[in-house]
Amino acid sequence: METAPGLQEKYHLITRNLQEVLGEDKLMAILKERELKIYWGTATTGKPHVAYFVPMSKIADFLKAGCEVTILFADLHAYLDNMKAPWELLELRTRYYENVIKAMLESIGVPLEKLKFIRGTDYQLSREYTLDVYRLSSVVTQHDSKKAGAEVVKQVEHPLLSGLLYPGLQALDEEYLKVDAQFGGVDQRKIFTFAEKYLPSLGYAKRIHLMNPMVPGLTGSKMSSSEEDSKIDLLDRKEDVKKKLKKAFCEPGNVENNGVLSFIKHVLFPLKSEFVVLREEKWGGNKTYTAYEALEKDFAEQVVHPGDLKNSVEVALNKLLDPIREKFNTLELKQLSNAAYPNLSKAKPAEKGTKNSEPENVVPSRLDIRVGKVLSVEKHPDADSLYVEKIDVGEPEPRTVVSGLVQFVPKEQLQDRLVVLLCNLKPQKMRGVESQGMVLCASSVGEPRQVEPLDPPAGCCAGERVYVEGYEGGEPDDELKPKKKVFEKLQADFRVSEDCVAQWKQRNFLTKLGRVSCKSLKGGSIS
Repeated sequence: METAPGLQEKYHLITRNLQEVLGEDKLMAILKERELKIYWGTATTGKPHVAYFVPMSKIADFLKAGCEVTILFADLHAYLDNMKAPWELLELRTRYYENVIKAMLESIGVPLEKLKFIRGTDYQLSREYTLDVYRLSSVVTQHDSKKAGAEVVKQVEHPLLSGLLYPGLQALDEEYLKVDAQFGGVDQRKIFTFAEKYLPSLGYAKRIHLMNPMVPGLTGSKMSSSEEDSKIDLLDRKEDVKKKLKKAFCEPGNVENNGVLSFIKHVLFPLKSEFVVLREEKWGGNKTYTAYEALEKDFAEQVVHPGDLKNSVEVALNKLLDPIREKFNTLELKQLSNAAYPNLSKAKPAEKGTKNSEPENVVPSRLDIRVGKVLSVEKHPDADSLYVEKIDVGEPEPRTVVSGLVQFVPKEQLQDRLVVLLCNLKPQKMRGVESQGMVLCASSVGEPRQVEPLDPPAGCCAGERVYVEGYEGGEPDDELKPKKKVFEKLQADFRVSEDCVAQWKQRNFLTKLGRVSCKSLKGGSIS
């Protein structure tokens, strides 16, 4: 039987490899009396990648130290953070996270029965929690909330109110999960200090905060779900792992921002307490390191070659990934993965015909589509078939838009109506009036032609983003270049479904409140 660790050993296991601890005295005081209660939360947004082994490894340390550990799947946070997880995909992504995080923990030998798993929506929609959100909002300033989320919440030009709520909810989680400490990356520091400042104002205790360093990705910067070359997906094939590691930044003798070395330090060493560099006999044969510092020293002095280091990490990493790949090699989990993260397939590269030809990635996220509110509608002074509308799209001034809807939609039906507006077409003059957008409408297939403006879900506000399901993460072009015909290529696959929902290649047009639709034109086109 393993002997229980002593006080100093517990403290060492809890704090090793951390960048910072806020509340060390309180930590020691609790450890003298009982086991520490701690939680780690993850917002269910992009696909988890191998960098998630860093917190998993630390969770293994906490359990070795006897801590009571809770893992929070922060589904509501994922939605609040600029809709990184749309409501329609939230349940699917949360289920994906639950399965993949548990598979990761099992692959590094963590007994799941020692952990408590919980979803944010299991308690964050309760009467008590909601009341505390209101109580907190009455004492927190906008400045403090925005500052707290600066490193974590997606920063945009026109931030949503939801992003300002995010830090407060994370602070309240500490109280509602009944923990002594919260664990996260050092990028969470401002949220942690926000919690320390504001929880006491509600009569709740200040918690301990444990922070991991931000581990460099394979390119030398932060490993990110949005940077394909920076990350290795947990379900990547072995050949993909090899290819990505081959491209990884690992300059001879350079130990700064070296993602390969960082992965060894923060994942592989804590798990095994050793690391084996595999190499041919003519280069000295295999060498086992029992201290990370010795490996880093040998790499800095170029005793260890980057190629050997990468090959050794590849072997060790695939051993961690194999049980995860095996678990997800079932029809049920394959379907879950595909449904939670629809395939964002890239367009084929442009044909090589000119010297400067470049791949053209024609995807719906390049379109800046927003909810607009029609403030005024007038007949075009020089064209009987055209309206000139003033439309609010959440900007300081309304946009002027010219639409050929006179024959199809009475003026009074457009006035004060919510519409769907394409905002990044190049402005062009239509019979002398410059149009700064296009109202998207459904059109019937047969004769007589019928046209209906698309309808955003009830309750939407002017300026809210409209996106295609599965493409919510991309940034739209500032302005679509007419010669590239990006809109025209995408618009060819715009259709109205049999239940009157606007779609691109059978993927729904969505806002954060639901699906974009039309009144009655089933099977129609959209332009």
